[in-house]
Amino acid sequence: MACGAWLKNTVCVTRGNQAYVSQLIGDLDSAEARLMLEQSVLGLCADLDVQPEVVAHDLHPDFYSTQFAQSYAAQRGLPIVAVQHHHAHIAALCAEHGVIQPVLGLALDGVGLGTDGTPWGGELLRVEGADFQRLGHLAPLAMPGGDRAAREPWRMAAAVLFQSGRGDEIAQRFPNQPGAKTVATMLQRGLNCPATSSMGRLFDAAAGLLGVSEIQTFEAQAAMLLQNLAERHGQIAPLAEGYRIADNRVLDFSPLLAVLSDCRDASYGAALFHATLAAGLAEWVERAASEHNIAYIALGGGCFYNDILLCALSDKLAQHGLQVLTAQQMQPNDSAISLGQAWVALQSIKRGI
Repeated sequence: MACGAWLKNTVCVTRGNQAYVSQLIGDLDSAEARLMLEQSVLGLCADLDVQPEVVAHDLHPDFYSTQFAQSYAAQRGLPIVAVQHHHAHIAALCAEHGVIQPVLGLALDGVGLGTDGTPWGGELLRVEGADFQRLGHLAPLAMPGGDRAAREPWRMAAAVLFQSGRGDEIAQRFPNQPGAKTVATMLQRGLNCPATSSMGRLFDAAAGLLGVSEIQTFEAQAAMLLQNLAERHGQIAPLAEGYRIADNRVLDFSPLLAVLSDCRDASYGAALFHATLAAGLAEWVERAASEHNIAYIALGGGCFYNDILLCALSDKLAQHGLQVLTAQQMQPNDSAISLGQAWVALQSIKRGI
């Protein structure tokens, strides 16, 4: 039995070689959603006549789904498996496509707790069975104010300006934000500015720099606005030397962000952003596929709701003879996390946990 993540929660129960994923429970920030999680677990187990033998959950200790899983397992004396968030994203694709050989997983989303305790979200992983290896990640970017930066893209844009030596421009660039001077000081002093490798926050930074979105009223609003602008502008060539790949591990889009910082045409900037992202990600993945001799590439995480990015990247990888795995029956977002957790737990059972 797997208990899913915090956002877009689902639970999953397996029986034999079949996986049963619950209806979408939603975000676990309400008593109603938490009760629904508990009822879904009991209902699935009763309907399937299953007594779970192992319980899986997210790596994050503060998630209600994690705490429920730990309590459920402790009461029944069951072994428990903690599964890193992005490992679960890629494992869900392995489960859906029935792939048991090693895969390269590109997991792009907003945030998930990494094994090093930092917020991940732009990860290149080698996944085999219950194991994964972090081969690379996006260049870290500061999140001024922590989670608040995920709701206020101007903060991520401010982090880009500061990183490029233009911190003195922050207050001037965002005159409608009363906290702009404070954020500039926070960045200068490194106060409450955790670094993240998140692709979601990179989208936010681009939206903030282009003046597309300073404050989000719902999740991924800035990214959706960027995609709409890029679609209206049409296809465009990627920015020459718009990214760097350090030691085949760290993919850095700082050169692209520097251009966006001074771009006055938001639709052009959005199109350039998407084209350069696809080019950089494709080269990064192709290098790793060659180095590790892996032909299967799994694309997981909520950023792959973006059709421009998904199609452009899939086409580039396929042209290099790589087999691309994308979400078909499930969604690419956190609603598939429980399936991935269950798959990892099954592989753990096979090797004796």
